[in-house]
Amino acid sequence: MLNPRSSKDLGIETVYQDLALVDTLDVPGNIFLGREIIKFGFGPLRVLDKPQMALAAEKLLQRLGISLETLQVEVGLLSGGQRQSVAVSRAILTEPKLIILDEPTAALAVMEVDHVLELVHNLREHNIGLIFISHVLQEVFAVADRIVVLRKGRKVADLIKAGTSMDVVVNFMVGKIEDVDNHA
Repeated sequence: MLNPRSSKDLGIETVYQDLALVDTLDVPGNIFLGREIIKFGFGPLRVLDKPQMALAAEKLLQRLGISLETLQVEVGLLSGGQRQSVAVSRAILTEPKLIILDEPTAALAVMEVDHVLELVHNLREHNIGLIFISHVLQEVFAVADRIVVLRKGRKVADLIKAGTSMDVVVNFMVGKIEDVDNHA
């Protein structure tokens, strides 16, 4: 990859830990940020097709099973789980092949964590590949098929979830097991 644009061109999207949302924009504005639907334009001036973006955002959220009272609210006023849903919706707008979720449940309440894990399962049902980065092993085991453990910047394990346990993963994480060629 030469740059983030190259990744996007290959169908790879990222949902960052900080979500990279604009708090003062509404839900459709955030989902279409940088990919706005233009009604018409003249030179550098553009008029956004806000009704079309709102309709497309609503359909996208429905497809993912995401329910919000209104889309015409500043994203900064939403809960953490709702904000995470908007960030994921933004990522799938381009119908990517792979989404990288960086610590998607960080700083969320328990109910919101469950909602995000449900959203991850929903993405899998839409045949979107996922990389779920987390230190919370219960969440990893809830959504992963494979578990890759990194320690000090090196891959120390590549495990099939069905053939391992949290204890084994923890032992790789803390260095009690050093074998890189394992269970893959």
